[in-house]
Amino acid sequence: MWQYQAPLRDMQFVIEHWLEAPQAWAQTERFQDLDLALARQVLEEAGRFSSQVLAPINSSGDRQGCSFEAGRVTTPAGFVEAYVAYTEGGWSALACDEAYGGQGLPQLLDAALQEMLYASNHGWAMYTGIAHGAYLCLKAHAPQWIKARYLPQIVSGEVLPTMCLTEPQAGSDVGLLRCRAEPQDDGSYRVSGSKLFISGGDHDLSANILHLVLARLPGAPAGSRGISLFLVPKLLDHHQVNSVRCDGIEHKMGIKGSATCSLVFEQAHGWLIGEANRGLAAMFVMMNSARLHVGLQGLGHAEAAWQNARDYALERKQMRAPVRPVGVRADAADPIHFHPAMRRTLLELRACTEGMRAVGYWVAHLLDEAEHQERPAERQRAQQLAELLTPVIKAFFTDQGFRQASNALQVFGGYGYVSEFAIEQTLRDSRIAMIYEGSNEIQANDLLLRKVLGDDGRAFAELLAVMRQESALALDASECAGFAAELERLCDKLEAVVAAVRERAGEDVEYPYRVAGDFLRLCGVALLGFAWVRGARVSRLLPDSDPVRAGKLQTAQFFFAYVLPEADYRIAAIRGARASLAFVE
Repeated sequence: MWQYQAPLRDMQFVIEHWLEAPQAWAQTERFQDLDLALARQVLEEAGRFSSQVLAPINSSGDRQGCSFEAGRVTTPAGFVEAYVAYTEGGWSALACDEAYGGQGLPQLLDAALQEMLYASNHGWAMYTGIAHGAYLCLKAHAPQWIKARYLPQIVSGEVLPTMCLTEPQAGSDVGLLRCRAEPQDDGSYRVSGSKLFISGGDHDLSANILHLVLARLPGAPAGSRGISLFLVPKLLDHHQVNSVRCDGIEHKMGIKGSATCSLVFEQAHGWLIGEANRGLAAMFVMMNSARLHVGLQGLGHAEAAWQNARDYALERKQMRAPVRPVGVRADAADPIHFHPAMRRTLLELRACTEGMRAVGYWVAHLLDEAEHQERPAERQRAQQLAELLTPVIKAFFTDQGFRQASNALQVFGGYGYVSEFAIEQTLRDSRIAMIYEGSNEIQANDLLLRKVLGDDGRAFAELLAVMRQESALALDASECAGFAAELERLCDKLEAVVAAVRERAGEDVEYPYRVAGDFLRLCGVALLGFAWVRGARVSRLLPDSDPVRAGKLQTAQFFFAYVLPEADYRIAAIRGARASLAFVE
C-alpha cells in the first residue's frame, strides 16, 4: 500500500508567493509569455503523470527489479511504456532551448517536475534525471556538429545520456582514473577502460545511449589535471553498435528499478567534449545540475514519506490520547495523530518538507536569473548564491530525505517494517542519495573550504544579507516578529562561527575538515529558518479563509520551537571539534 499525489497547492504557494516568480518572469525577455495560469497547468499535468503513470509502478518496479541476460538489461514491467508517455508528453523538453526543440520554460518548473518524478518513482526517474545536465554540458562545451546532431535527440527523449566517472579504483578521487582515449586521424578517439556504478548504463527505454566518459589522453598530466571528457554513443551511424558493453548490473539495497551497470569500453569510438585535459571543468556543468536534482530526490522522499505517514496516522487507532482536539469525544482508542509523539513527528515531516521545497525552488529560480537576468550584476549575484547553496541542497536535503523516511516508518510501527505498506521502500531508496554525485562528506568540504573560506566569505556574506533582509521585512508583521528576531540572532551566530573557524584554521589545518559536516547541517537548518520566516510572512497576504494561511503560521511556530534548537547543537559540535581526532588502528 503506497500512494502519491503531487502537493500542487504548496508548489503554487512557493512559486507564486514565496518566490514571486510570475513578477520575475514578466521582467525577463525569455519568459515574458509565461504566466501563472500556464505554470499551474504545467504543474497539474506533471502531477497527473506522476500520480497516474509512475506511482502505480513504483512498488512493482522495486519487487521485480532489472534483469541482465545475454548482455542486455531489461527494466521492470511498465517502465518502457511510462517512458513513451514521458516523451510524448514533452517532459524531456521542458526547460530546454527552443532552438533544439525545447519548450524554453524556467528551470524552476523543471525543479517542480523533478520533485514529482523522484517522489512518485525514484527508480524510474534515475533514467531521465541526468538528461538535463548532459544537455547543459553539451550545449556549453560540445563542437557545433555534436550540438546539431545530439541535442535535439536529448531534448526529444530519443536518446538518454549517462555520466561515466567512477572506476573500481577511482570513486570520489577521480584523479586516480585509468580509462584512456587514443586520438585518431579523423579527429575522433578510441576510448578503452572500465566504468563502475553507471546509472542507466544500459536499458531498454531508448535505442541509443550517450555516454559522457572521463578518460586520459596520451601524455596527460597526472591527477585530475589530466582528465578529458568524451562523448561515446552506444550506437554509431546506420545503427552500428559501438564497442561498449554492459558487463553486469548491481544488486542493490534500493532503487532496484534503476539499472546500475558496469561498462567496458574496448576501443570505442568517441569525440572530445571541451578542451583536452579540462574534462572536469566541462563535466562540472553536468555534475552541478545533477547535484541539484539529487537534492530534489531528498525532497521527493520526504514528501512521499510525509503523505503516507499522515494518511496512515489519520486512520490508525491505538490507545487513548492524553488530549484531544476540541469537540472530539473520548473513544476506546484514538487515531494516532492525536498522540503527542506522533503529532511531533508529523509536524517535523511537514516543516522540513515544505521548508526544503521553498529553498530548493529558490535555487532553481536563482539559476534562471543567472542565465536570463538582463542586469549583469544580478546575474553574477544569482550565480554566486546558487553555487554556494548547491552543496547544501545536495547534502542536507538527502540527509533529511533519509531521516524523514525513517521518521515516517516509525509512524507505521511494525507495519512500516513490512513491504505491504512500502514506506520501507522509500527508506531504502532514499539512502543512496547521500552517497552518489559526491558523497555528503565531500559536499560539506566543498561548502566550507571552497565556497565559504575559499572566497573569503563573500558569497556567504551575500546569503546572510538576504536572510537579514527577510528578517527586517518580517519584523513589521506582528505574527512573525518573533520568528524574525530568531532569524536575526541565527545570522549573528553564523557570522561568528565562520570567523571562529577561519581563525582556528590558521592554527589547525585539519579543523575545517572536522567541522565541515556540522557546518553544512547548521546552514541547512538556518535555510529552513529563512524559508519559514518568509513563508509565514507572505502567507499573511492570503485570505483568512485560505487554510494555507493558518497552516503556514502553525508550522512556522513548530519549526522555531522544536527544530531550530538543532542549530545550537551544531554550533556546540563545531566548538567541540577543537579536540583532535585519534587515528583508528
